[in-house]
Amino acid sequence: MTKPLALITGASSGIGLEFSKLAVENGYDVILVARRIDKLEALATMLRAQGAMTYIYDYDLSLSDASITLHQQLMQAGLHPTLLINNAGFGDWQWFEKADRSRLQEMIRLNIAALTELSHACLPFMLSQKKGYILNIGSTASFIPGPGMAVYHATKAYVLSFTEALSEELRGTGVQASVLCPGPTESEFQAVARMEHSALVKGKKLPTSAEVALYGWKQMMQGNTTIVHGAANQMVPFMTRIFPRSWVPKMVRKVYGI
Repeated sequence: MTKPLALITGASSGIGLEFSKLAVENGYDVILVARRIDKLEALATMLRAQGAMTYIYDYDLSLSDASITLHQQLMQAGLHPTLLINNAGFGDWQWFEKADRSRLQEMIRLNIAALTELSHACLPFMLSQKKGYILNIGSTASFIPGPGMAVYHATKAYVLSFTEALSEELRGTGVQASVLCPGPTESEFQAVARMEHSALVKGKKLPTSAEVALYGWKQMMQGNTTIVHGAANQMVPFMTRIFPRSWVPKMVRKVYGI
């Protein structure tokens, strides 16, 4: 019997790696996408030992049209995922005026454009099968403006709004769209964002990527659209309701310690 197929971006580490393992544990074959081929090969070897067909594509999805090229290659290979986990993304802890322009452009292309393009490309097959899941990785940053990470917060706000709207469009089709919004998580994110010394994470015990991924998987399978991991993080979506909106950026700035 043919197994369903999952496509996971940013699969080489952190939450993406954990979702890759969960997909295999739950009966999926997997398409793993990331830039680092050595890490992809190591993960693929482990998952193949568990009986999963595993396909690896070393793509940098922050490049223009990379996601479209990837999907074309998948179609040519006859690979049609019914689970898409748009996990690839990064942030940058930096005042906007000092941020590198090309890095900002890469962030926008990866966090927004690639996620949108892959969702649009994979959705028709899911709809034809009347089943499937799209899980986009947002953040608690999705709900609030973030001085010091202004563009990152804005990209994640897009992910939240897009996914919630898509979920409603898909109601009754058999295809579910969900957005997972974790807070700070033990992963490579902090190092890539250059925020290891931020007051938000320095010296803090953070939830593991495995904990976040498992929670997201269970909530997705239960049909939930907006998934916020962690009891304390549950309050973040309500900050702009509890406090005057003008206060929220000031509060976030204090949390970041900048």
